[in-house]
Amino acid sequence: MFERFPRGGGWGDDEVMDDMDDAACSESRHISAWINRSATDVYHYAADPAHLPQWAAGLAQGELTKVADTWVAQSPMGEITIEFTPANDLGVLDHVVTLPSGEPVFNPLRVVPAGDQWCEIVFTLRRRPGMSDEDFAADARAVAADLAALKKILER
Repeated sequence: MFERFPRGGGWGDDEVMDDMDDAACSESRHISAWINRSATDVYHYAADPAHLPQWAAGLAQGELTKVADTWVAQSPMGEITIEFTPANDLGVLDHVVTLPSGEPVFNPLRVVPAGDQWCEIVFTLRRRPGMSDEDFAADARAVAADLAALKKILER
């Protein structure tokens, strides 16, 4: 079902990971937001693909359509597909976005508990091969804006 998420305990698709070399793994940024809600509440809201257009404008614009085991969305980049990690009790919201070019991008996303009514949501942004400093910074700003929108929605 979720071919991009191996069942052996590791995360990431072998094909995606095999295509990565040292240059592709040269930089990551952890972008986070603290949310005054339980980790369970944040996880359940963020894990629902129907909510993505409300808080993840950098990823999805408008309604998502389920096609087999993936979701199809319109994004600022064009039509993309999104595969989500299976539901879990660990706060893992990893997903693979396949760009209009066909390039798969693995996106680690975690909801980390911090007491009963607080949590931190952490997105790991990885620089893709050939990505300019400007594009990497723009992606980081987009992710930060998406997490700020999620925080605003959930703290109402």
